[in-house]
Amino acid sequence: MKDKSDKPAKGTFIQAMKAVSWAFFGVRKHTDHDHDAATLTMGQVIIAGIVGAALFVVGVLLLVKFVTS
Repeated sequence: MKDKSDKPAKGTFIQAMKAVSWAFFGVRKHTDHDHDAATLTMGQVIIAGIVGAALFVVGVLLLVKFVTS
């Protein structure tokens, strides 16, 4: 029998990036969201969000440069 005071294992950076990617896309299963909320820390989500936004901006800039050249 598990003790209720056991916390789930801390999430990984890859898991945080997946959660942020799904958030950018706008689609997320409720069960996956609950799991991420239980395992990810606010710091992991913030850093993953900043990295994801930076990658998105760089991707858009490269796409625009490629199309206009």
